[in-house]
Amino acid sequence: MAFSHLPVMLEECLEGLNVKNGGIYFDGTLGGAGHSYEILKRSAPDGRLIATDLDTDAITAATERLKEFKGRFEIFNCNYKDYSSAFEKAGVDKVDGVLLDFGVSSYQLDCEERGFSYMKPNAPLDMRMDKSSPFTAETLLNEFSEKRIAEILREYGEERFACQIAANVVKVRQKERLTSCGQFVNIIESSIPKKFQQNGPAARKSFQAVRIAVNEELDGLYDCVTGLTRRLKKGGRIAILTFHSLEDRIVKRAFKEMEIDCICDKSLPVCVCGKKREIEIITKKPTVATLNEVALNTRSKCAKLRIAERII
Repeated sequence: MAFSHLPVMLEECLEGLNVKNGGIYFDGTLGGAGHSYEILKRSAPDGRLIATDLDTDAITAATERLKEFKGRFEIFNCNYKDYSSAFEKAGVDKVDGVLLDFGVSSYQLDCEERGFSYMKPNAPLDMRMDKSSPFTAETLLNEFSEKRIAEILREYGEERFACQIAANVVKVRQKERLTSCGQFVNIIESSIPKKFQQNGPAARKSFQAVRIAVNEELDGLYDCVTGLTRRLKKGGRIAILTFHSLEDRIVKRAFKEMEIDCICDKSLPVCVCGKKREIEIITKKPTVATLNEVALNTRSKCAKLRIAERII
């Protein structure tokens, strides 16, 4: 299956980044290079791109797609949270723009062997972004305690029936090992009362939760957002696409705290904390996809775009 992915809010991201000729940009979630292609195109003739991705399939596809810009981009097979290492290898200290797109690619969702989708019952319980990692959804569901599974479903999926689902996972795995997405879907659907299965697929929240846990998607996210923002040149911008409320809350909090000037007790006569305002938030409210885009790409429906500009 060929790697494909429709970049979400492409124009909004590129306009928000304010891409310029000769700029240096970082795409931490390369995917199919939809955003990266436009960054290189609009920063011609000598703009530069540093990119990271855990998925080797994505890197192979992106390298092919970007071949016309040979010599202007470097791709590293690592997590975007390892940006410091990627920057060092690329010989870069500061950049003009940062893009993070936390969405799962269409290829990953549609490729049955990757096991990301609850719509493919025969798919293996995998869900790894990094195929070299030994830790899969199958490992989690078969080896984690009932309590820990419930915590993951409740915390990462905001699933109100987390305890029931976790209890039934343990009950089923005592008879047979969970190996397919279909098994997990059946457990979820049998754990949630029918009257609560009217607003979309019952398995969506639990699959999201397990995927987040398998890939440690939220671990260190706040520090990564603040750290990358501080690697921007003055006037540089960071654009972040989130696809569920947990990610968006973290990004919102990071931006808000970096925009605050002085956090001293207001009763003090002078500032003693020394904190300075570091950014200006460009998107006071997150940008969302247009109705036309949602009609063309339903996966853009829950996306939120936040943009900030480095001011010191």
